[in-house]
Parts: sequence; structure tokens; C-alpha cells
Amino acid sequence: MTTSAVRSQPISRSPAQELRTSTAAVRVSFCWMGVRKTLTTEQKSQAAESFGAQGEYLSARKKLLDTSHPAYKAVTAVRGKVKAYWKGCTLPFPEPGVRLIKQAKVASLNDSMLDFRSELDTSVIRLDEHYESLRLAAQRKLGSLYCASDYPVSLRGLFALDWEFPSVEPPDYLMELNPAIYDQEKARVASRFDEAVQLAEQAFVNEFAKLVAHLTERLSGGASSEKKIFRDSAISNLIGFFERFKELNVRSNQDLDQLVEQAQRIVGGVEPQELRDNDGLRQQVATQLSGVQSVIDGMMIDRPRRTIVRNRAVGGN
Repeated sequence: MTTSAVRSQPISRSPAQELRTSTAAVRVSFCWMGVRKTLTTEQKSQAAESFGAQGEYLSARKKLLDTSHPAYKAVTAVRGKVKAYWKGCTLPFPEPGVRLIKQAKVASLNDSMLDFRSELDTSVIRLDEHYESLRLAAQRKLGSLYCASDYPVSLRGLFALDWEFPSVEPPDYLMELNPAIYDQEKARVASRFDEAVQLAEQAFVNEFAKLVAHLTERLSGGASSEKKIFRDSAISNLIGFFERFKELNVRSNQDLDQLVEQAQRIVGGVEPQELRDNDGLRQQVATQLSGVQSVIDGMMIDRPRRTIVRNRAVGGN
């Protein structure tokens, strides 16, 4: 083999190295108005009297607003959508509040977050239009526990969505200041990406196991009268997992890769209504998925559990 041929061969990289070079870190945070407040010492003593208890042994909070109001639920729904989207297009990272996104998807995430922020702002404006009636309702229901100073003049600006792309690499200036510390930080970052690969694999296995187990359980049953009802989402959620796995897979576990491909072949092209109408197909898919489920269960037995504790404050998360 010639020297030029050797040089042209691609350098093999580990899953952690590939993850490190192909992703960017992203942190999402919220500013959120609290709707519950701890009672004052005097209020706790007053409440404790009705139970014949002592105030210092009582822990109690009051609810400032009706969180079941449609306008408030619309605000919290935006936060739920943001979290689902963020976790759905990123991978875990052993840093509080930080996840990893493919670099090619950074612009798409930024655009989506701008849309979510606009939706949140609009929802807060609508909530603020109901704020006075919500405050008056709270005043009636709280009675003597009501305190006007607990309520701001307006709700605008009290709910916010922010995101950033922090660097998880050691800063270049550290190399000039202290090369030894720079090397130490490089090793620390490399270790975190090793952890990130394991966290990603564990998350995929757990989600895959849950989705397969649910669909298998819904498809099981004997006679037609005993067939269990399942929603279309039992299939669509699994298909969504296949797409996300293909997009974010770190290729750290060949057995998992092959198992996902096997499950994809089993349900590929199968419509939910077909499974409801065709008992033979239903039983076939259920049997094949049971085999997949048993292998997944084997993967999860005695899996090492990692507890990652970081003494770092994470505001708004």
C-alpha cells in the first residue's frame, strides 16, 4: 500500500469523539411566576389552631391563582411543548440543564425557540386580560389569607423563555495561562462525552423498551371479544422513535442498532386499522415484538446506574 493511500484512509473515531465533534451544547431555561406561597408564621399559627397543633410543626402554602383556568393552562402548555421539543431533538449531557444537539440542527432549533417565545408571549398577554378576575376570585377564596402584596400589577414579563449555546470545551486562553490545567480540562471534557454516550444509549434503551412493551401489551389477547383496544399513537410513537433514533443515534451499541432495525421491519408499513381488523396480522406482530421485548429486557438487566451530582445552580430549570 502506498503512502498516499494510507493518508487517504479516514481516521476511525470513537462514539464519544464523534459526538464531541458533531454536536453543540444547548441550554433552555424559563422565568416563571410562582403561583404558590408559603404561609407566614402568623398565618400558620392561625391555621394550626383549627387542628389543635403548633404552628412550627405545620407546613402550608396558599395558592395565589386558579391554575385550572384555560388561560393559565394555555401558558403552561407552551412550556410543556418547549420541553418536549427540546428533549426530542437533543441528547443528554452530564451537565445540569445542558443537552447536545446536532450542529446541523442548531439553526432549526433557534427558529423553533423564537416561535415558542412568541407563542408564550401571546399566551401571557391573554392570561393578563383575565388577571383581575383571577385575583378577585383568589381574594374571595383565600379570605383572611389573601394579601394584596402577593400580586404584581401585571403578569406581563413574569413568564419568559431563554436558550443559549454554551461552550463545554476548555477555553483556548487556558492553554497559554497554564498548559497543565488545560490538559486537565481536556481530559475532564472527554470524560463527560464518554458519559454522554452512555446516557444517550441508556435513554434510547429505556424509551424503546417502554414503547415496545406498550404496543405488545395492547396487541395481546385471545378471541376477538378479548382484544385490547389500542390507539394509533401506540404505532405512531414507535415510528417517531425510529426516526429520532436514526437522527441522533451515537452508534455505541451494535446490538441495539440491530434490534431497532428488527422492530422497524416488524411494524414497517403496518397501519393501526389493519391490526384491528386482521387477527392473524395482529398476532404475528405481537409475537415478533415479544421476541424483541425479551432481548431489550436482557439489555436492561443489571445495567449500571449512574448518579451524576453537580454542585451547580441551574436557574429556571
